[in-house]
Amino acid sequence: MAPFPWIISVDDHTVEPPHVWRDRLPSKYRDLGPRVVRAPLKDLTFVGGRFTPVMGDPGDPGPPADWWVYEDLRRPLTRLDTAVGYDRDEVRLEAITFEQMRPGSFSVPERLADMDLNHVQSALCFPTFPRFCGQTFTEAADRELGLLGVRAYNDWMVEEWCGPAAGRLIPLTLVPLWDAELAAAEVRRMAERGVRAVCFSEIPPRLGLPSVHSRDWDPFLAACAETGTVIAMHIGSSSSMPSTSADAPPAVGSALTFANCCFSLVDWLMSGVFDRFPTLRIMYAEGQIGWIPYILERADTVWRENRGWGGVAEKVLRPPSELFAEHVYGCFFDDPVGLRNLAAIGERNVLYETDYPHSDSTWPRSREVGEAQMGHLAPETVERIVRGNAIDLLQLTPEGLWAR
Repeated sequence: MAPFPWIISVDDHTVEPPHVWRDRLPSKYRDLGPRVVRAPLKDLTFVGGRFTPVMGDPGDPGPPADWWVYEDLRRPLTRLDTAVGYDRDEVRLEAITFEQMRPGSFSVPERLADMDLNHVQSALCFPTFPRFCGQTFTEAADRELGLLGVRAYNDWMVEEWCGPAAGRLIPLTLVPLWDAELAAAEVRRMAERGVRAVCFSEIPPRLGLPSVHSRDWDPFLAACAETGTVIAMHIGSSSSMPSTSADAPPAVGSALTFANCCFSLVDWLMSGVFDRFPTLRIMYAEGQIGWIPYILERADTVWRENRGWGGVAEKVLRPPSELFAEHVYGCFFDDPVGLRNLAAIGERNVLYETDYPHSDSTWPRSREVGEAQMGHLAPETVERIVRGNAIDLLQLTPEGLWAR
């Protein structure tokens, strides 16, 4: 049996250290921008797909937690942000401090050591406090400060998170979603620094933003296409997780995490975007892949049988499955069903991930999980899924490293 390839994970996470915005915002904003304070947790619920924390006042009862404070936002660090190193039954909905998390969550040397333990060579990391596509800054009232916050995060990502990592950490940056022209400018600014991936929302209208069916995003999409910047969409990047009712427990949403990716993919395939921007590439992080074959089958049927009245005859010029093959990548960390149906998805359209340090993460067993689930595949196919596709998509070196 061929040795399992060194993993390039396309979906890990960084927990931003407290100094990111304190050190990088202009002095007049340092007391207004995102900052960390320690305060008790008064209440914390997560039902119906909604996360609701309540911060106590000094002296109130409740466990201490580190909170990000920004305008009206009070957001604690939680065990779900950084669960690796804990037994599954110990991972509960609770607020924590930096001292209570694994240091690899926020420190580059410790992250690289944890990657070594997990047979991971390189990793692309999504944000935590800004949320998965920068919703925190999109929802802020002060647009000038929000734009500075986006740029500060991006510069930190390139210079402090990825810079010292010898190419093993791959930059993934944000854009100001409230303005497509500003977003395009930030894509180009980051592309000049070697960045080839940018966060975006799976379902923008849920953030009060235009849909991908409109032409509003064209400046941003054009910038991504021209610079070879991949549009990366993480589950929950529409600020909502799938659920069934206001009182549904979090387990319902956890079992349905793929659903928003499903809706989003159909949006993109029926939008005409890929015909207008033939070099554009998108990826779905943490969405798994087992659902993809049926969606492609159904989308092709609708395009073939119903495009006359379905509003897509003039803008979607080829079967959706063909567009998927050329433009879309699905990402998984634990999906034997998807791997058994790989021929219906396409081995060139699948990427591997470890989701460190979240509760779903396969750390430190990502190699063992991959070996068990990909054992029926040819070695060259495993190589492509585990690292080759990521090298091509993210324009890494042949060795699998980021080069500025």
